[in-house]
Amino acid sequence: MPESFKVLVSDKLSKNGLQPLLDTEGIEVDIRTDLTHEELKGLIPEYHALLVRSSTQVTADLICSGKRLQAVGRAGTGVDNIDVEAATRAGVTVVNTPTGNTVAAAEHTVAMLMALARNIPQADRDVRAKQWNRGSFVGTEVRGKVLGIVGLGRIAQEVLQVAHALGMQIYAYDPFVSQEYATQRQVTLLSLDELLPQVDFLTIHVPLTESTRHIIDACRLKQMKKGARVLNVARGGVIDEQALADAVACGHLAGAALDVFESEPLPEDSPLRCDDRIILTPHLGASTVEAMDRVAEEVALQVVDILQGRPALHAVNAPIIPSTALNTVIPYINLAERMGRLLRQIDEQGIQSLEITGHGPVTAFDMAYIVASAIRGVLSEVVEERVNLVNAELMARQRGIEIVERKMPKHERYESMITLRMTSASGMNTILGTVLLDEPTIVAINDLWVEFPAAGNMLLASHTDRPGIIGKVGTLLGRSDVNISFMHVGRRAPRGEAIMVLGTDEQTPPKVLKELEAFRDIRWLKAVELREE
Repeated sequence: MPESFKVLVSDKLSKNGLQPLLDTEGIEVDIRTDLTHEELKGLIPEYHALLVRSSTQVTADLICSGKRLQAVGRAGTGVDNIDVEAATRAGVTVVNTPTGNTVAAAEHTVAMLMALARNIPQADRDVRAKQWNRGSFVGTEVRGKVLGIVGLGRIAQEVLQVAHALGMQIYAYDPFVSQEYATQRQVTLLSLDELLPQVDFLTIHVPLTESTRHIIDACRLKQMKKGARVLNVARGGVIDEQALADAVACGHLAGAALDVFESEPLPEDSPLRCDDRIILTPHLGASTVEAMDRVAEEVALQVVDILQGRPALHAVNAPIIPSTALNTVIPYINLAERMGRLLRQIDEQGIQSLEITGHGPVTAFDMAYIVASAIRGVLSEVVEERVNLVNAELMARQRGIEIVERKMPKHERYESMITLRMTSASGMNTILGTVLLDEPTIVAINDLWVEFPAAGNMLLASHTDRPGIIGKVGTLLGRSDVNISFMHVGRRAPRGEAIMVLGTDEQTPPKVLKELEAFRDIRWLKAVELREE
């Protein structure tokens, strides 16, 4: 360990928040903002840590240039401007500050809600234009109104506390929290289709992922009652902006308030600019003095911890695995995440518990990496932070999910194996998996033995084992131009419960899924996708 460390701050951060770094003996801090990428590459070899906000692009080539680099700290939640995978490969810990701006973002959401309800920006513009059109700005009270919340993370929890105090009724959609978790917060959990027609105000609090992009699109907006209002202080892209502008323009929605956009700064020709019933702010959710102090302090403290050999509270990438466990553990880390993703797609209801059991030689090592990977699979595309060894169980507990780890010395069928058992509002599902010829493989679903690769597009069908059912499914897929790459079938007994797993070259269209679900002997049907991560 060197006698002293050098830390570079390349974006504008609060000096009050940086004080823990500035006050730590043995750490030298340089604040140099507005550097070009090439200038930064030339400087970074001297430094052990880099602190950024959103302006600096921490690319793979920059990380490779930082031969002494141990940590990259992001004063904020998102790490879109950091190549996390390159950092992981280089052994650089990436940290962020997911809690520092919670209050600021929640307060901005409430401020936007009230401005939307009372037409405050529009009335302000009118008065400044030397007008006095009181009758044009009649608002609506929020007391007694229904607030719909999509996503029940930290910011949403702050918002609902204020909404309760304002006398609002809270409905929420979040398939990854338990009913008990919602009940404790006086929230009614509904499906998205059930929620949208009932709300007067809708606020979105989910990360932007493949599954949440345009989660509120034209079809969803049409489901909302006439005169409802929409807010987004989360991430640009979760709402279809053109569809939202159209819904306000035609009078279906009374208005909208947005702080984040698909493209920032907001393009001059954006349809959102054309209607003054849509309130726009330039990504101010975290822009308070207090929040900027907090995120700078949080990232500074974590960098101090890393440089002094302690684990960071909000590490974004997983720590390095001990070399003695590499050959045995790494394949099962990959397997556990895929199994978690598969479980999540089989059952999207509120998760209550997740049990991870190791069987055989894999249990000779610390299973924390495998447990964290399984949790990551279940919670992927649900939470904004990357789930890793440091925060996996904490994030699960925050969502009311009980985590149980077990070890078994051996299994009768496979030398090493993992069992994931998830209990949700709709029941229990179990998946067993192993690694065969270096490939992650599912070997059983709900105690039905069926061996298939844990990769690609698949159709899972629980059915009654009767003559002709497999042929009917294959015929319909063929007629619909869905190509089958493999098929595996497991059954409990002849003419009894069975499961069919079909690999497909492409995703099965929703229309085809509905036709398959209508088959008399199909008990349940799931289209799943296990992508390379």
